[in-house]
Amino acid sequence: MQSKVFQLLVDNTSGVLSRISGLFSRRGYNIESITAGTTADPKYTRITIVATGDDEILEQIEKQLRKLTDVRDIKELRPDSSVYRELAMIKVVTEDAEQRVQIASIVDMFRAKIIDVADESLIIEIVGNAQKVDAFIKMMQGYTILEIARTGIAGLTRGTDEVVYLP
Repeated sequence: MQSKVFQLLVDNTSGVLSRISGLFSRRGYNIESITAGTTADPKYTRITIVATGDDEILEQIEKQLRKLTDVRDIKELRPDSSVYRELAMIKVVTEDAEQRVQIASIVDMFRAKIIDVADESLIIEIVGNAQKVDAFIKMMQGYTILEIARTGIAGLTRGTDEVVYLP
């Protein structure tokens, strides 16, 4: 099993995300993560999907996505020619000032941010590739993690060679 990151440019229409996720569920494929957002041109949405499977399944996923009428472009975002980022927010319990200092030290090492401080907890924001986010969460395992919210991967290819301009 391997993972593949697909980037789709689709028409920004009602139900497009539902049709794409429905394609996966009807065929029994799993979506590891999915992110979507309007592009510089509000007529289009960029969707980044991480899917897992063997070569045959991943090839079939790409073929099936290409058949959808809303899909204007699809490409694989390869790690060597793309930049991936993920956002995570982690809420941790802080029992005392010493523990806050310890957590703040780990936050600094990972270039993360404390974005909310409450009497008994902190919310930390970290942005980076999935490995960085995973490593940060692992470092925080010594503390009580109350909640984690992860966005999933968003990505773009490097340079201008593969930019798609739609009419």
